Amino acid sequence: MAETKPRVSIENVVASASVDQALDLNEVLEKFPGAEYNPEQFPGLVFRLDDPRTATLIFRTGKMVCTGAKSEEMSVKAVRTVVRRLRRRKIRIKNDAVVVIQNMVAAINLGGKIHLERAARVLPRSMYEPEQFPGLIHRMLDPKTVMLLFASGKMVCTGAKREIDVHRSVHTLHAMLEEKGLMTYGDGGVSG
Repeated sequence: MAETKPRVSIENVVASASVDQALDLNEVLEKFPGAEYNPEQFPGLVFRLDDPRTATLIFRTGKMVCTGAKSEEMSVKAVRTVVRRLRRRKIRIKNDAVVVIQNMVAAINLGGKIHLERAARVLPRSMYEPEQFPGLIHRMLDPKTVMLLFASGKMVCTGAKREIDVHRSVHTLHAMLEEKGLMTYGDGGVSG
């Protein structure tokens, strides 16, 4: 058995934040001409950062949504950087932003092939309809995540709120696939 350790890569972290006060988005746009704000099309202002490479949507209510970060820490850093830059340009913000991770998306490579047809019959809370979507959708209860499995051995984990939950989901599902003989590795042998 040529089992390999799964490679996990966090691709996107979505965090919500709030400074708990109203903001004048036209004033923000005036002081940050590089920001994008077109209220007729979308009520939020888009504030992009190069480091960390993220986009933060800022709403007049003081709520924010940060996307594009590759870790929890990067997400928090991005929101704090946005607030600090706003303050530097004399936009009054009384409170520091409270940041809450809403969702993480991770790409995983298990290093072997997954037998999706058999997995669909064996794994609980799974759905596989290849004519509609090429992957098997598996809903995990603990941690509460959704795993998309592909025959290539690649997976996507979504719904986690902490990186440790991504790793727990991957480890648990990989162990289950191994235990039930649903993986094939490079030598063509089935695990288990």
